[in-house]
Amino acid sequence: MTGTLSLALTEWTGRQRNRLVADPLPPPGWRQRGRVSHIGDGIALISGLENASADGMLILPGGVPGLVLDLDQDRLGCLLLGDGNAIKAGDPVSVAGGVLRVPVGNGLLGRVIDPMGRVLDGGPDPVPDRMDPVERAAPAVTDRGTVAETMPTGTTIIDALYPIGRGQRELIVGDRATGKTSIAVDAMLAQARTNIVPIYCAIGQRASAVADVIISLKMAGLMERAIVVVAAPDAAPGLQWIAPFAAMTMAEFFRDTGRHALLVLDDLSKHAAMHRQISLLLQRPPGREAFPGDIFHLHARLLERSAKLSPAAGGGSLTCLPVVETQAGNLSAYIPTNLISITDGQIVLDARQFQSGQRPAVDVGRSVSRVGARTQPKVLRQLAEQLKLEYAQFLELEAFTRFGGLVDERTRQTVERGRRLRLLLAQRQGRPRSLGAEVALLLAHDENLTDGLDLTAVERVRDAIAAHVDGTDPTDLEALRRIIAKAKDAAE
Repeated sequence: MTGTLSLALTEWTGRQRNRLVADPLPPPGWRQRGRVSHIGDGIALISGLENASADGMLILPGGVPGLVLDLDQDRLGCLLLGDGNAIKAGDPVSVAGGVLRVPVGNGLLGRVIDPMGRVLDGGPDPVPDRMDPVERAAPAVTDRGTVAETMPTGTTIIDALYPIGRGQRELIVGDRATGKTSIAVDAMLAQARTNIVPIYCAIGQRASAVADVIISLKMAGLMERAIVVVAAPDAAPGLQWIAPFAAMTMAEFFRDTGRHALLVLDDLSKHAAMHRQISLLLQRPPGREAFPGDIFHLHARLLERSAKLSPAAGGGSLTCLPVVETQAGNLSAYIPTNLISITDGQIVLDARQFQSGQRPAVDVGRSVSRVGARTQPKVLRQLAEQLKLEYAQFLELEAFTRFGGLVDERTRQTVERGRRLRLLLAQRQGRPRSLGAEVALLLAHDENLTDGLDLTAVERVRDAIAAHVDGTDPTDLEALRRIIAKAKDAAE
């Protein structure tokens, strides 16, 4: 039996040797070819490419790139990264080799581009430093450092109650038209006073909304050192799908070179919906709310790439502000729940507060920052120590007094003081505040410097403080008190 087995192995080995001699290796430049068996809705099904790899690149007619997402026994699913209207069943497809890469580097600063790095601003093609893969492993635990540097957002209520540190992932969540993008854009505008590179990624956003963001960056003098990545609603589904991964790769260049970047992903609700559409077209089994089972892993592997590196790894940081939309304030929906569990905290916006005129409409009770408190400047931390509890108690008492019941004098004073605090924390879109202005406003509340003023006068004091405090040392409380006194005298 043993001799028979040895003889069989010897004959099989000889046949394989003869086959290799008869069939030499393919010549350089050879590409395996297949055929399009089905095309539509940004998806192509390809047959005859047995050696294609997952996440590999294909070239379809017209030079349209394709990304392999599904590998089956007799076909593979390909995501088109361009216009596929001219492609039809039976067209040839070739393996491009390698994985999807996008341009990164300083040459992208000041440009409006699509996820593939193609210009959308009418200027010349950017000159990248290199081409990096859109799918990359997150930094190892040993390469990560402590989140210890502040990342100002310019929004007083966030910087005071839910501070964000460099390298943190803070989710911005709320219903449609509650000011989510405004908070994210103000955070980018606040970097005019820092060395952080702002990067804005628009996923399926209206052209007018993206144009407003670009105009805001230009007016603040930030566009020259910012990057805007746009995947328009009418762009190929594949471009919308890879947009956040491409923007993350572009931001990682600055983190890995010892610099600091702020990435806004606006928004991941549309990205999740696009992933669901693509998955259903590829006949993947649907799960909760018809989303495929890998949606959590998709966003987890994306957001885990945002990190603060240790000094030994370069010391750079990548802060991420993903945006997600809720329906009727439902935070327990599938996608918001997933993202809340992935990120380091969330800023929740309340539709009722927004409709009542409170801007920003931050829900104090449901918002949280799990990392950034240690990065908060000491002077701001001292003034904001009891602020969250005081503000939450005021909102509860104000709701109680709306029923018209009798209240004692102490409750009335608490409500009146809370109304003045709410006005001090309110601010207009596109006007991020400096640290000095935020400290001055909290100091005015902490020392009861606005008591006795009517609500209209409090608004005038707030605007005057914000206008005249720039350049003042935030730790010089005496100087800030003099500015508050002048603003109060002018308001009276």
